[in-house]
Amino acid sequence: MDTFSKRFSLEGKVALVTGAAYGIGFAIAEAYALAGAKVAFNCRSQEHLDKALADYKAKGIDAHGYIADVTDETQVKALVAKVENELGTIDILVNNAGIIKRIPMEEMSVEDFRQVIDIDLNAPFIVSKAVIPGMKRKGHGKIINICSMMSELGRETVSAYAAAKGGLKMLTRNICSEFGEHNIQCNGIGPGYIATPQTAPLRELQADGSRHPFDRFIISKTPAARWGTPEDLMGPAVFLASNASDFINGHILYVDGGILAYIGKQP
Repeated sequence: MDTFSKRFSLEGKVALVTGAAYGIGFAIAEAYALAGAKVAFNCRSQEHLDKALADYKAKGIDAHGYIADVTDETQVKALVAKVENELGTIDILVNNAGIIKRIPMEEMSVEDFRQVIDIDLNAPFIVSKAVIPGMKRKGHGKIINICSMMSELGRETVSAYAAAKGGLKMLTRNICSEFGEHNIQCNGIGPGYIATPQTAPLRELQADGSRHPFDRFIISKTPAARWGTPEDLMGPAVFLASNASDFINGHILYVDGGILAYIGKQP
């Protein structure tokens, strides 16, 4: 491997990707494994963990799975200790675990709002706090927060999600500000609309064979004229985890097919 290519290699690195049982997290973990990293991930149940491990094995990836709730600081400390003991100090953290609840604000319970904030914002704080001491000792580290276009935009029914992802953008910038001198880079990836199992209902054909109204809406707002795929996030995730991005800090990289740059077609 030539010197330039080595800048993008993750050979010998240890990466923890939260919630990487499927979808975006799985694709990022797969990319890290292909780039040479040892990959760890967490699930909240044994059932999901077993399924994910089988899926990684089918891809030829030796992933290390653990059961942990990322909103529980005690469990997170135990998770990080296990990963460090079995694989080594964590070089790369991807705060990927998250949920969305599409509920009009007037109908949303405080409990639902708090749950979204807890998983999408509090958990990245908890996990980042747990890995930073090891990164400081090692003299480097990469933290990548999976933000969203809702870190910049609002939309009906996603008040909690937008609040959490907007907060996650600012947490990203604050981790950069506080730990940059320790050679820790904290950046975010803001995916556009990605074709995953969670978004499948929004892409189902209607009874008359026409596209789902939301599907048509997204295509019309995206210069690329398509939904993204989890694979579209693999390159950006490897770049932000590699030495090639050592002077990039506090940045949110939007991987959205151009939506945020586009006002939309004239009716």
